[in-house]
Amino acid sequence: MDVEPLVALRARVAAEVGKVVVGQREAVDLMLVALLADGHILLEGVPGVAKTLLARTVAASLSLDFSRIQFTPDLMPGDVIGASIFNFQTNAFVLTRGPVFTQLLLADEINRTPPKTQAALLEAMQEKSVTIDGRSHALGPPFMVIATQNPIEQQGTYPLPEAQLDRFLFKHRLDYPSREEELAVVTRHSSGAALADPRSAGVAAVVDQAELATLKAIVPAVRLNDDIVAYVVDLVRATREHPSLQFGGSPRAAAMLAASARALAGLEGRDFVIPDDIKRLAQPALRHRLVLAPSAEIEGQSVDGVLAQIVERQAAPR
Repeated sequence: MDVEPLVALRARVAAEVGKVVVGQREAVDLMLVALLADGHILLEGVPGVAKTLLARTVAASLSLDFSRIQFTPDLMPGDVIGASIFNFQTNAFVLTRGPVFTQLLLADEINRTPPKTQAALLEAMQEKSVTIDGRSHALGPPFMVIATQNPIEQQGTYPLPEAQLDRFLFKHRLDYPSREEELAVVTRHSSGAALADPRSAGVAAVVDQAELATLKAIVPAVRLNDDIVAYVVDLVRATREHPSLQFGGSPRAAAMLAASARALAGLEGRDFVIPDDIKRLAQPALRHRLVLAPSAEIEGQSVDGVLAQIVERQAAPR
């Protein structure tokens, strides 16, 4: 099996994104993995670290239809998925499609809207369809949600329920850039306002829809040996047995981790998964699915810290 087209995709997307966004290579890789594995990603970071710009630029480089929803406390489910509106001229109801009818949806500040509206995305993310007035409407393909949330401002926010968090393949934390990267950001963007359209900076699509579908079809053929499957299962099961965790990862978490490892292996130029793929993806794939025990919270432990211990202690196949 030839995985070189996936390697080329990774390099070309990184080059296009690099025209606008400085750094954030790990975030770009995880977005590509999520897209190839039919998953969604939650980006957490302080304002101004290019979460929205990154999503726009990736969509432009992949020739994906892009929609953005700014989540607010007064947003209603119909504002997300759409509604049937009565047309007095034709005496019939007409479906008005919401912004969820797209290929790449940016759910900006998703924790600023109440659970009722957050739940409007549940069916879309899991089933790749939405139900309006009893009728099911398919989304995509492809269909991917990139959600963002701000970790430092909690007033007026609604933490995502575990059921919705579990729909995300990854939760990735965007840190502040290094000094060198920040110098490049200021040099590049100090001449004017932030780019509203990455295409104005020369970002071009590197694949079309047909090519992207062909590339996605490569991923399931990447080999996942029995010893790697056992490693993934034992790693996730270890999160359920750790005394510092009240709730561990589910079987769905193990299946999604394995699927994402296939995509990462392909992007790395291999037609087989290795333990390092699992180790690299364990934090973003599991951190949002685990709940600390109250005693661990009192002691000041973190989910990331406990997960790092589990990954380090779990014996990997050779």
